[in-house]
Amino acid sequence: MNAKIITISREFGSGGRSIGKQVAERLGYAFYDKALVERIAQESGYAEEFIERRGEDATSKSSFLFNLSRSGGAGFDGGMPGLSDKLYVIQHNIIKKLAAEGPCVIVGRCSDYILRDDPQALHVLIHADKDFRARRIVEIYGERDSAPLKRVEEKDKKRQVYYKNYTGRVWGLSENFDLCLNSGKIGVEECADIICSLVKK
Repeated sequence: MNAKIITISREFGSGGRSIGKQVAERLGYAFYDKALVERIAQESGYAEEFIERRGEDATSKSSFLFNLSRSGGAGFDGGMPGLSDKLYVIQHNIIKKLAAEGPCVIVGRCSDYILRDDPQALHVLIHADKDFRARRIVEIYGERDSAPLKRVEEKDKKRQVYYKNYTGRVWGLSENFDLCLNSGKIGVEECADIICSLVKK
């Protein structure tokens, strides 16, 4: 298939970032994960660490509190009205630019939604059961949380809230993707194999 842009959406701990990197390397595509954060930081003037914390996950697990934070409610967003909105607009514009620049793999940050109408984009969801992901964040990511399963659940919830607020869609819903892969059953490298073989057809 003629897929010049591949977006990788992933459940926390499922290995989506690793899969995306492998796919980019094998296909010779540009890879945007950390590099995307750097571009957003340059254009926004905020530190990369701040972008990583705020650019994809809602600060609150509650949609109500997240909406309040977007409006600059007391105690949220450092008192800066519309900060979350500002970062999203910058993120949206950069993702559009990257897709226009050439073949690439983009990880997360609502890229599946932002590029939903691009005929050359392949939208992939990587998921796995919670136990697999909890083990992986300890073994691979170096997480040493005493409750890794709780960490996985909280991270997923924050992504759900953020995604819903900026796209109006349910995060992780299969109908929004061209391909859904269970890395816990298939394997991380095998997921990369499937994506690459599909693109090369």
